Amino acid sequence: MVLGWKKRYNEILKEFKYAGKKDKESAIILNSILKKTKTDKRISALIKGNTVLVVGSGPSLSSAIPKLKKYEKTVTIAADSSMKLLVENKIMPDIIVTDLDGDKKTLEKIGKTKSVFVVHAHGDNIGELRFVKRLRNCIGTTQSAPFGKIKNFGGFTDGDRGVFLANHFQAEKIILFGMDFGKRIGRHSETKRKDRKIKLKKLKKGRELLEWLSTFTKSELFTTSESIKGFKKISYKELDIIIT
Repeated sequence: MVLGWKKRYNEILKEFKYAGKKDKESAIILNSILKKTKTDKRISALIKGNTVLVVGSGPSLSSAIPKLKKYEKTVTIAADSSMKLLVENKIMPDIIVTDLDGDKKTLEKIGKTKSVFVVHAHGDNIGELRFVKRLRNCIGTTQSAPFGKIKNFGGFTDGDRGVFLANHFQAEKIILFGMDFGKRIGRHSETKRKDRKIKLKKLKKGRELLEWLSTFTKSELFTTSESIKGFKKISYKELDIIIT
């Protein structure tokens, strides 16, 4: 677990009024469903020492699609809310970070490919966890203490968990696309109007966690999206220089 994560997790529980006990219950259930695999070694082989693109579903995602198609051979980690648009544009993520609230048809379609799923267990998705049986390559994560087959790489939302994942497996460079963390919610996130306020609050927390990560990671951090403290803001024109 990332040094200092326990403190951040306790802050999340307090701020969002979540029950840590439910998170643990969810993790226990996911652990019982998952098969023992070497998928984490596969993730390491994809990420370690490489440039990694992390894709969210912010407002800038649509404009990022042509660039992502150009770099389709570069390792890509996608938040599951971005997955449907990526697949529609024939971009197949190498790794999908999900708490199983995304488009199920797309999840199931990709679940039969070689893409790796990093499925997060928390108190609100216990009823969805059986879906992992339909995914060929899968590991489980939690925000609380890791155990058994359940890991904790850090992070809160699917997007920032993808960045923490890349950090854990020692990516050389991490470049963000569609990760805006602003006051607008991307239309591809499929956030319901009644959930808008809590979504923006979660995005704010995700941004704070990435700013914290930037203070100790050994990976070079870049963003093509909204500026984030600790990440170098770059234009699409600069990508050819950075992605080698």
